[in-house]
Amino acid sequence: MPGLQPLYNMEVRPRHGEVVMIAGRSGTQKSGFALWWMAQMGLPTLYFSADMSPFTASARIASMFLGEPTESIEERMARGGRARQEALDAIESVPMTFAFGQLNWQSVDQELESYVELWDSYPQCVVFDNLMDFEGAEADYSVQMNVMSNATAFARETGATTVLLHHASDKSWDAKTAPYEPPSRNEVKGGLSEKPELSLSVALDPNSMEYKIACIKQRMGPSDPTARRYAVLRCQPELTRFHAR
Repeated sequence: MPGLQPLYNMEVRPRHGEVVMIAGRSGTQKSGFALWWMAQMGLPTLYFSADMSPFTASARIASMFLGEPTESIEERMARGGRARQEALDAIESVPMTFAFGQLNWQSVDQELESYVELWDSYPQCVVFDNLMDFEGAEADYSVQMNVMSNATAFARETGATTVLLHHASDKSWDAKTAPYEPPSRNEVKGGLSEKPELSLSVALDPNSMEYKIACIKQRMGPSDPTARRYAVLRCQPELTRFHAR
């Protein structure tokens, strides 16, 4: 995938079937990065979102492929006709199924059963956006650990690359003094970045629109728990696009 070449240059290689964490502070385009990554791979994906609305998710995908901001997509939908159809075709071209609403393992099982019934196979990628939105996980460490354990079992059972989005502290010293740098491993809430096979730490500099991605845990390759070494992409949030510089 050419867009992630700077990450590959750091010997970071996401592998199929792994549990992958994307961690970052608030407002660092974690959902946008996950959407872009999954859409660029073009693999059958089941995306669980507790935050985005169906329209927001659809508009971001249409923006990504048409190169137009959300406002333009809204205008297309209102105009109807060919303009509307082009937006719908852009969305249809992405093999991504969304599940919205509160996250719990019962609803995950139900959505997975529906997916298999519809497509006669497991999805190749699954995204949970995000870990703290699982029922009871916002303030309960034991629930968060349970989510991680279940996510690992889920990945082993389905063979799907399983991506969990998670928060890093907004109150640490580094968050205050270096807010546009990727958070280190010890800033990821609950210490949960140590559990997946691959944990990425992300940050967005709103001045330069640089998107910085550090590998803070990698079971089968080099990593830097301090997040001082990172790859840099260029981010276009209004289009949900990321580019190698």
